[in-house]
Amino acid sequence: MSGESPLRHPRISHVSNSGSDFGSKEDYTSYIVQVPPTPDNNPASLSIVLRDIDPNPATVPTAPGDTDSGSSCKDDEPDQTDLRNSEEEEEEDEEEEDTLLYKISHPLTRIVKISPLIIALYRTLIVVRVVSLGLFLTWRIRNPNNKAIWLWLLSVICEIWFAFSWLLDQIPKLFPVNHGTDIEALKETFEPSSEPDKPTEKSDLPGIDVFVSTADAEKEPPLVTANTILSILSVDYPVQKLSCYLSDDGGSLLTFEAMAEAASFAKTWVPFCRKHNIEPRNPESYFGLKRDPYKGMVRHDFVRDRRYVKRGYEEFKVRVNALSHSIRRRSDAFNSKEEIKALEKWKHWKIRVEEDQFKEPRPALVAPKATWMSDGTHWPGTWAVPCPHHSRGDHASVIQVLLDPPGDKTVMGRGGEGRTLDFEGIDIRLPMLVYVSREKRPGYDHNKKAGAMNALVRASAIMSNGPFILNLDCDHYVYNSKAFRNGICFMMDHDGDRVCYVQFPQRFEGIDPSDRYANKNTVFFDINLRALDGIQGPMYVGTGCLFRRTALYGFDPPDVFVAYEEPSGCYDCCFPRIKKRRPATVASEPEHYIDVEDEDQSLIPKQFGSSSMLVSSVKVAEFQGRPLASVHSSRRGRPPGSLTGSREPLDVAMVNEAVNVISCWYEDKTEWGINVGWIYGSVTEDVVTGFRMHEKGWRSFYCVTEPDAFRGTAPINLTDRLHQVLRWATGSVEIFFSRNNAIFAGRKLKFFQRISYLNVGIYPFTSIFILTYCFLPPLSLFSGHFVVETFTGSFLVYLLIITLSLCGLAVLEVKWSGISLEEWWRNEQFWLIGGTSAHLVAVLQGILKVIAGIEISFTLTSKSSTGGDEEEDDFADLYLFKWTALMILPLTIIILNIVAILFAVCRTVFSERPQWSNLLGGTFFAAWVLLHMYPFAKGLMGRGGRTPTIVYVWSGLIAICLSLLYITIKNSDIDGGWFLVT
Repeated sequence: MSGESPLRHPRISHVSNSGSDFGSKEDYTSYIVQVPPTPDNNPASLSIVLRDIDPNPATVPTAPGDTDSGSSCKDDEPDQTDLRNSEEEEEEDEEEEDTLLYKISHPLTRIVKISPLIIALYRTLIVVRVVSLGLFLTWRIRNPNNKAIWLWLLSVICEIWFAFSWLLDQIPKLFPVNHGTDIEALKETFEPSSEPDKPTEKSDLPGIDVFVSTADAEKEPPLVTANTILSILSVDYPVQKLSCYLSDDGGSLLTFEAMAEAASFAKTWVPFCRKHNIEPRNPESYFGLKRDPYKGMVRHDFVRDRRYVKRGYEEFKVRVNALSHSIRRRSDAFNSKEEIKALEKWKHWKIRVEEDQFKEPRPALVAPKATWMSDGTHWPGTWAVPCPHHSRGDHASVIQVLLDPPGDKTVMGRGGEGRTLDFEGIDIRLPMLVYVSREKRPGYDHNKKAGAMNALVRASAIMSNGPFILNLDCDHYVYNSKAFRNGICFMMDHDGDRVCYVQFPQRFEGIDPSDRYANKNTVFFDINLRALDGIQGPMYVGTGCLFRRTALYGFDPPDVFVAYEEPSGCYDCCFPRIKKRRPATVASEPEHYIDVEDEDQSLIPKQFGSSSMLVSSVKVAEFQGRPLASVHSSRRGRPPGSLTGSREPLDVAMVNEAVNVISCWYEDKTEWGINVGWIYGSVTEDVVTGFRMHEKGWRSFYCVTEPDAFRGTAPINLTDRLHQVLRWATGSVEIFFSRNNAIFAGRKLKFFQRISYLNVGIYPFTSIFILTYCFLPPLSLFSGHFVVETFTGSFLVYLLIITLSLCGLAVLEVKWSGISLEEWWRNEQFWLIGGTSAHLVAVLQGILKVIAGIEISFTLTSKSSTGGDEEEDDFADLYLFKWTALMILPLTIIILNIVAILFAVCRTVFSERPQWSNLLGGTFFAAWVLLHMYPFAKGLMGRGGRTPTIVYVWSGLIAICLSLLYITIKNSDIDGGWFLVT
């Protein structure tokens, strides 16, 4: 980028919405909006002008580009006809507003109660288990095993920790609840129409900006991302209120051109979905359905349309899969021409120097291996052969509007004979689609996914400024086209302005039927998060979450409860004192937005940065995100019909400003990542971001839809699954050692919600005690002693009560959550596998980071490619074995327990005084461990029991070490051996 003037105007052009059905490469031949590298693009100081929101719908700004000007807004005097028409329109508007006000009182959400009998039994069993655990631990402490005091001490310490950990996990589950939505009431309230089957052009629903993130075109195939984009563009939501942003943090031309191809194919796919009510609206998933695709279809031309669109999708897949080759071939051709030009230039320079004796700088003989776009210019992002200013961590900003913002009026398709697809009577408009790749430069901390999300927040605030933001991973597509409406029901319901986000459960496809490694994670999504919905709301889990934009900006909720200023203590933590209500600030209006003239304007750039467009968009987003004003809450609501107006068209100035706010320097000396947007400093930025909102007093909701709202992919391979769990556990350890620990949270965080967040930071440390407990059965069997000196009636009764209560709780959780007992058991198995592998490593990494400051890096989880060649085996990845050091400890535990059982059986059988009770106890203990390790052992076997060689090598090494250890102990000088020390 050297040699470019910093004053050069950026170029902008859009993919046309007209043309052939499937588009062509000419649709996106000149498409880049960029600015030169820093510091040349650092803007001058900006003057910030804000204005209050007028509740009159006619004057409400609908786009962040609306600014005050000195020109007059008055037109010439209208004639009498215009006056009569305006009076009639006003009367119609008043009637429509009266209808809206009448329907506002209809609730949009409801509580679906769980059987009171099940909840009563559930809570009773929790109390019974707590009491029995207390009595059991008391008995264990008062009755030590004097013959093996070390074995008793280790077991008691572990059991105390397990009881504490179980309490942290179980207490927040006391108030499970189910919430339902009424999307028909939402439609009647915000989209009234005279004809039931005809949608209204003027929708009063708020806008939604959808964020899709991707970072590596190799591990996250562009075809998967393209299918996600297509599913978003075709959702059942007002087109003019929807915008989609793709964040390509890798700056890949492959991803960019794949999205351009998706934008072209969307002109056929989206109207096809609307015409025939297609579900799901992901092309790959829809055409891969195993059910009858013609069932329930009423239109006579469905078969013809489906065949044509399917053929178009197959062509689309061929083009996307061939993009990598075509880009490489195109770049090679352009680079060859550049090399020829460089050689000719060098020869010309040499002749001039020899003939004229004229000294000039020697030109470069070798041209850089650039990546070229189809218009014959360099790609400003990452090149296939990295070089300065064109590598993954060093490239310019790129923003391209691939699909223009649609107009407010419906655009009907054409039909008739001679047309391949008849879209007559079908709205063919498409939502706005924007490709974004933020600037990256050496020396800046780009903060991984959290930094990319914050860049999208700023860019979208300027370009569309939807008051709500939905973020999705590139492999999570929209499975239920009405999911957006379900989420908005919570935001637009009574007291919806206090809702910071609506979390949808994660559902996965491509999981093996037995779910060997608990990839579905249904215990967490259907039990833990559903239970939190009855307290202060579920945690944010990284994808499938609908945010309120002002909550992301770090504002307090309106009318929050704040305790009197009194000395704090343990009593106050559990039993808060009398509270009073105070008016909150924006989302309730922050102080420096109420009257800008009287406030210090230096606070605004410190919080949001120097962009005046970004700052002025905040109040607009807050107003548009309010629920409708009712008779009882008019102060906190907005007038009906206030969002039915047209939004300002997107222009070059707005796009230029969007490019400015995604520059790498923009966040310097601001609160982005600290108090604003996604929070930095943790691998699990999602949990921290949600925690900060709950800490301010916000409420969240859990939205479970039928069918599922979103579906995605999950790693079914053992190695990838362990690395995924390692990343989550590492983030939890970081949370525990940071200020985001729930112990230090303020009083606005409810007590049971605090316990839940506390458990998030503590659960990885349970791995230390799990590992110790898994080694106790071999130690017991080798030594001939058990954790108790003798099997007494009290011990057996306590053990029976604890076990039966746990089984009863499992059955009741299955009842009120709707999961299967097999899923619950798979979760228990992988809890032990993860605790003896990934969780322990995460604890060590977290401690190293705190003590030595060693930064933690993680590997991006590979996404399965769509439409691959492995159709004969859908679960081929399940049998793929990739050795990792995380497998050493679980493998050691398995071998040690098996060897210990064999050793103890042989010793007891051939002993003159056999200790059958100790053998029975130790064997049962070891069998319990091996039963939990069964999925891990099965994963080591590979396909058809073919065990990899590395497993035999490690097994031999471990067996040799154990044999040497036993011989050493057996021949020790201590009386009776080390295991008999009292």
